[in-house]
Amino acid sequence: QVQLVESGGGLVQAGGSLRLSCAASRSIFTMGWFRQAPGKQRELVATIDIYGNRNYVDDVKGRFTISRDNAKNTVLLQMNSLKPEDTAVYYCTARWAGGRYDYWGQGTQVTVSS
Repeated sequence: QVQLVESGGGLVQAGGSLRLSCAASRSIFTMGWFRQAPGKQRELVATIDIYGNRNYVDDVKGRFTISRDNAKNTVLLQMNSLKPEDTAVYYCTARWAGGRYDYWGQGTQVTVSS
């Protein structure tokens, strides 16, 4: 079992920046972030594996950066040039190699005002 604890998020104006952090209770192969906006399905935002291989949804490429500290079992999501459409609840997630995203944080609200 893996516990994920998130921090960060909040309210920011369009064009601003926020940083999300997530700490895992143990080392796990892939960590990342999904988001869910009101009335929409949860979607992948960015992931990073233990080797540093990153994956981003097209919409955030060039604006968001995911990084991780393997020694501390933490993952960061630096979000720049935020847009109102980035408003959502952001969930930290993790999976074992070849597995599904079975582990989830409690979610943190990100609100971008226009």
